[in-house]
Amino acid sequence: MLITGIIPSRFDSTRFPGKPLAMIGDKSMIRMVWEEASKVLESVFVATDDQRIADEVTGFGGFAIMTSPHHRTGTERCAEAAGIIESQFGISPDTIINIQGDEPFFSREQAEKLVACFDDNSVEIATLVKKIDKYDDLVNPGIPKVLIAANGDAICFSRATIPYNRDLPLNEWLRVTDYYKHIGMYGYRTSVLKKISSLDSTPAEISESLEQLRWLGHGYRIRTAITNTESIGIDTPEDLENAKILLNK
Repeated sequence: MLITGIIPSRFDSTRFPGKPLAMIGDKSMIRMVWEEASKVLESVFVATDDQRIADEVTGFGGFAIMTSPHHRTGTERCAEAAGIIESQFGISPDTIINIQGDEPFFSREQAEKLVACFDDNSVEIATLVKKIDKYDDLVNPGIPKVLIAANGDAICFSRATIPYNRDLPLNEWLRVTDYYKHIGMYGYRTSVLKKISSLDSTPAEISESLEQLRWLGHGYRIRTAITNTESIGIDTPEDLENAKILLNK
């Protein structure tokens, strides 16, 4: 099975413009992500809509693909990039791993668990979840929660706290029920990626602003794998300063 990693990366972030080029230690953020991903995956490409990011990637020896500036999501950018990889590089991967370009502490364990999901030929899409152990995470709408079936498939994603524990006060829910939060790495069969990138939005997706609800709403299945590694995303300049402190430690 040929697996290729794609890192969607855009310059124009509302809260932190230019963050892929922000320096952490002596490396740019996008370089840190590319180097870590390349330790696990056979080939890794950065898909961007900005020449400055492309120049940075090629400058450190990586592979950059120019994509449309009009994509709504990283998934759509990955789908376009997958087609370019096939036409320009002659690579036809069976599976695409979508790696978040703003998570410089991306871990080998996370990538390996995501890749392992595709050992099951029935898996169409895969993503990561982590058990919630903090009350603040449990009630934070910025952290999507995931309901998981016995076979590991996601039943539902929500910014609300699910499942709702009707018989106990909220501060006791973690004591009696396992809750999981979504970690935003995805894997897709390449054939499935091409299909889901052109699906119409669904009411649940629009309401929650979670693209994975579009896929579930159209009947696709999402397998989950549990990671013990905390995801550290950088969305603001303040997050960047915290990342620098973490790197120094």
